[in-house]
Parts: sequence; C-alpha cells; structure tokens
Amino acid sequence: MQAFRIFLGVYLIGLAAYTGVVIANHGWGLFQIFFGDIAAMGWPGQFNADFMGFLLLSGLWLAWRHNFSPLGLVLLPCGLFGGMGFLAPYLLVASFQAKGDMRAILLGPTRARG
Repeated sequence: MQAFRIFLGVYLIGLAAYTGVVIANHGWGLFQIFFGDIAAMGWPGQFNADFMGFLLLSGLWLAWRHNFSPLGLVLLPCGLFGGMGFLAPYLLVASFQAKGDMRAILLGPTRARG
C-alpha cells in the first residue's frame, strides 16, 4: 500500500508540474486540441479517443463506487474531466479512509462490508 500511495503522490506532483508548463506555453485550449485531434482521424486522435474511454470508465467507476448517490453523480464529471489530477488525490484519500484495504478502496465502503 505504501508503494501505491507513493506512486499516486509522485505522479500527481509530476502531472501538476507538466500541466503547468503546458498551460504556460499553450494556454487553456485543451478541448479544442483534444477533440480536434479526434476529428482529424490520425494517431493523436485515436489515442485521445482511447484515452476518453478511460476517463469515462473512471467517472462511471466513481459514481458506481458511491452507489450512484448524489455524491457519486457529482464525482462522475470530476473523474471524467479531472482525469488523474482528480483520481490520484481521490484514491490517496480513499486509501487512508479504507486503512489500506484494497477491497474497500475498489468497491467502496458499503460493498466491501457485504
């Protein structure tokens, strides 16, 4: 569990630094570039379409983990649009709340008990 937590922390710091450099050099135009690459039907667009599947899966997992409750439905777009910038801190907090129990982290507290 310690290695998992270290990975999340290091990845989040690296991602934040990288994102800061990209924003400084290219601005906030992520969506135009992201969907523009998909519309161009090249390899960058294929990667983005594949990656969007992971983002959708992340958001749906968050909603499912919270039993599609109001909180889960709020977390869905956070996972979809926040990517690892949201998911890494979420999992880090969840790992401490679950006291390192990976079953509880993955399934959520209500499913893990039953």
